[in-house]
Amino acid sequence: MTRKSKDVYFAEIADLVSSRSTCMRNQVGAVIVKDSQILSTGYNGAPKKLPHCEDVGCIRQELGVKPGERHELCRGLHAEQNAIIQAAFHGVSVNGGKIYCTTRPCSICTKMLINAGINEIIYIEEYEDELAAQLVKEASLSLRRVDIIRKYGRNSK
Repeated sequence: MTRKSKDVYFAEIADLVSSRSTCMRNQVGAVIVKDSQILSTGYNGAPKKLPHCEDVGCIRQELGVKPGERHELCRGLHAEQNAIIQAAFHGVSVNGGKIYCTTRPCSICTKMLINAGINEIIYIEEYEDELAAQLVKEASLSLRRVDIIRKYGRNSK
C-alpha cells in the first residue's frame, strides 16, 4: 500500500469540498490546514440563507462577464473567502496556516489570505490573475501546484 502525501491528501479533500459548490460556472473548494490539522473548509456559493445561483441564475453569465473580471458582480463568495469566514465565525485562528485550493486564488482572495496570515498556497488548477501573482511574490508567500485527478464535478470558467 502506498500512503498518500499530505499535499495530495489535503488537495483531494479540497476537491471533495468543491462538490458542495452551487456556482454554475466553476466549483471550487478550499481547506485551511495548520500543523497537519484541518482548521476550516469553504466552497464557492451564495451567503447563508440566500438563494443560490443554481436557483436564481448567474448574474455573470447573464451579463457576459469574462472569468477574472468584475468579481463584485456575483452573489457568491469564493471558496477561500468562505474558509476564512468559517474559521473566524468559530473563533479559529488561521495565522501561520496553509490553504489547499482546487483553483489558484484570485487577487481578492490572495489579499485576504495575506491578511489572514496564511503562509502557503497549494492549488490544483491554474487561474490566470497577474495581480494575484504579483501579490504572492511581494508578500513572499509560498505557492505550489499539486497534481491530483479531480473526482468531483466542476464546470469550466
